[in-house]
Amino acid sequence: MAAGNAYDDLIMEHIKNARGYRVIDDATHRASGANPLCGDELTVYARVAGDRIESLSFQCTCCGIAMASASMMSERLQGQDRTLAVSWLIDFVAAIVAHAEPPAASADPLGHALLKTVRDLPARTPCAALPWATLAAALNGRTDTISVSV
Repeated sequence: MAAGNAYDDLIMEHIKNARGYRVIDDATHRASGANPLCGDELTVYARVAGDRIESLSFQCTCCGIAMASASMMSERLQGQDRTLAVSWLIDFVAAIVAHAEPPAASADPLGHALLKTVRDLPARTPCAALPWATLAAALNGRTDTISVSV
């Protein structure tokens, strides 16, 4: 992390060049999330065929860390098995909230960068967790607005 920069280069890259920032018109799964303390509002979209996440995206009015987190999520989980993704999402949200290591940490630089950010800036924890918790809700068919408490 550069001196004077709160976020590392990977987080900044996802803020500046968010992956998956769009609406999927033919999404099979969709959920909304909100973080009233920060003002984040987010909708995630997934198109699932069989048990594979074919396409994953989001739209938001949100802070930089929520944007980076959603971008990382869409990059990390696109093409994954839905059932395995749901299990992984639950573990990953728990790791974010606990400021712990990500599941399967050794192969996941995205998870390391995001978790380092919330360890360094704990007030950003709900912002970082919101996209992942919202996707888990979408894949589980929930229709209520999701929020993350820490």
